[in-house]
Amino acid sequence: MISGIFKRLVSKSKGSQQDDEPRLPDGVRVYVIGDIHGRIDLLERLYAMMEADRKEQPIGHCVEVFLGDYIDRGPSSREVLDWMVKGHSFCNKRITLRGNHELYLQDFLNDPGVISSWGQYGGLETLHSYGLKFRMPMGEDQWADIQKGLLDAMPPSHRVFLESCILSAGAGKYFFAHAGVNPHIPLDDQVAQDLLWIREPFLSHDKALPKMIVHGHTPTEKPQIEVHRIGIDTGAYITGRLTCAVLEGNDVRFLST
Repeated sequence: MISGIFKRLVSKSKGSQQDDEPRLPDGVRVYVIGDIHGRIDLLERLYAMMEADRKEQPIGHCVEVFLGDYIDRGPSSREVLDWMVKGHSFCNKRITLRGNHELYLQDFLNDPGVISSWGQYGGLETLHSYGLKFRMPMGEDQWADIQKGLLDAMPPSHRVFLESCILSAGAGKYFFAHAGVNPHIPLDDQVAQDLLWIREPFLSHDKALPKMIVHGHTPTEKPQIEVHRIGIDTGAYITGRLTCAVLEGNDVRFLST
């Protein structure tokens, strides 16, 4: 038995559709990975558990979905992006979403003033992971030099990866987004601001949506299954717990470090 697997198995979660059609077709499994936040150690451990899970429970077709927030807060953002760029996968397909922290980084590469806000949300740890040094408190006179330092230190492959990340994806009756969705707007009409940042009114919504939303962004002690959503950000950078939701048919189970 793989250590760290949550003993919770939901054959029909509260958010199940009212018909009998499963959320995913037979022979398909989706592994959804929550917010990594610069914890390469946890990512490598969790990924080994995911590989072992597929070997122990073979499946014809599997997909990996990463929900974004690869960087910031934790100590190894550069190493996480290196790992993502290598693209090794035991599944048939990999989907990488953008989180609000990747947006901060990309905005900083275009506007050094972004550091005044990004730095308060874990950006300094990302800069340190690229070997950048700066005096504290950080003055406005340093912003441009720090931006240039990051542009020089960041491999082109990292920028290509960040630009390739998408805002949302779907599989069967699941919809994947970093933060969630505006429950009052059709899924096809969601805007980037909500997909990357929303908390309310999404989190406390109490009715099923056309698809079950799988998201990160809002850390909780354990994964959450509600009538309309599955939340899997378990605060890896501070708790040491990085979570993967394993979706198959209507079943939901979790792997965690």
